[in-house]
Amino acid sequence: MSLILGDCIEVMKGIDTESVDMVLTSPPYDGLRQYNGYAFDFEAVACDLMRIIKPGGVIVWIVNDEVKDGSESGTSFRQALYFKEIGLRLHDTMIYAKRNPIPRNHKRYEQAFEFMFVFSKGAPATVNLLKEKSVNYGLTNTGTMRQEGDDNLQKKHGANKPYLEYKTKSNIWFYNVGIPHSTSDKEAYKHPAIFPEDLASDHILTWTNEEELIFDPFTGSGTTGKMAAQLRRRFIGCELSEEYHQIAQVRIKRGHEQPGLLL
Repeated sequence: MSLILGDCIEVMKGIDTESVDMVLTSPPYDGLRQYNGYAFDFEAVACDLMRIIKPGGVIVWIVNDEVKDGSESGTSFRQALYFKEIGLRLHDTMIYAKRNPIPRNHKRYEQAFEFMFVFSKGAPATVNLLKEKSVNYGLTNTGTMRQEGDDNLQKKHGANKPYLEYKTKSNIWFYNVGIPHSTSDKEAYKHPAIFPEDLASDHILTWTNEEELIFDPFTGSGTTGKMAAQLRRRFIGCELSEEYHQIAQVRIKRGHEQPGLLL
């Protein structure tokens, strides 16, 4: 495990080309881009991530849009399209949905989700799809569907067979957020924008196997690093803010002390 205090552009210069199995990160965006007095060059970061990720590697980019003058910025979409322009696949557009968003006083529905863009360099090398209990378990599949390019109704795959007890999860993942749901680590909440430990572990389990290398260019409070340690993955992270770097060090050490906890 390696956690470096410094600019991710400089840190990535020391990472070998096509050596990283997965990137899992949530960058500062829009109004948060001035991050504890720091800023980042998105296009430069994206190009270097493209360089260091292995063929078959995956980048999970968790991002949202600022609302300014009554309009969402669209930054998330522009970033997704740029990753495609430089040669990555947009493997999946996933949603991180918050069951308990903070109520706000504004003329729009409560903002309860963030995008989780999953990019891959070619076809993903590792895909361990997570399962969930099927609400239709015990019933018989009698539905129909329209085939692509064909308006005629066809029987669904598995028609006339009973639904299995477990099914593959959808690409909308729901989590409770905030104290104490995102983490039990009290020091983590000194960071303004943490994501749940369960979210990190779910992505790590899906796109990597044990001993593979995960990189987080915006380590923040250290959630990705902590869960990588617990799940027996190797990790490199970097953080510009000394305050957050110190928090991340504590949490990643805690992850080392609890290996395999989620397995």
